[in-house]
Amino acid sequence: MRASSSCLSFAALYGLILAANGLSMHVAPVTRYDNVSGVPATGPFNQHILREIGLIFALLAGAVLVGGLKLATRSLLWSAIAVWLAGHALFHIWEVLVGICAPYALARNFPGVSLTAIFASTLVLWARREMTSARKRHVLT
Repeated sequence: MRASSSCLSFAALYGLILAANGLSMHVAPVTRYDNVSGVPATGPFNQHILREIGLIFALLAGAVLVGGLKLATRSLLWSAIAVWLAGHALFHIWEVLVGICAPYALARNFPGVSLTAIFASTLVLWARREMTSARKRHVLT
C-alpha cells in the first residue's frame, strides 16, 4: 500500500472517529457528560454547550472527509482543523496553568484532546507534501 493510500485511509478513519464523537455529544449529551472521564469535574452539565461542541466535531469530521477527497482543498481544510484542535489543547493547558484543573488532567485528557491535535497536524504535514508533489506533476483534483 502506498504512503498516500495509507494516509488517506487514516484520514478517513480519523474523520469517522471525529464524526462519532460529535454525534454522541449531540445525540446523548447527558451520557457523554456522565461517562467521559474528567468532564463532570469541569463544571455543571450544560446541554447547549455539549451539543455545540458535538456540532463542531461533526464539522471537523466533514472537513477531514472532504479533504480526503479533494487534493486542491485538503491542506486548507486540514490546517483549519489542526488550528482549532491545537487551540482546544492549549486551552486545556491554560486551565492547568491557572489552577482550574490539576496537572494530572493533561494526562487524562491527552487521548481526546492533545492526540487529536497531533493527528490533525500530522495530516497537514502530509497534505502539504502531497500538494508540493502534485504541483511538480501538475496534477490537482
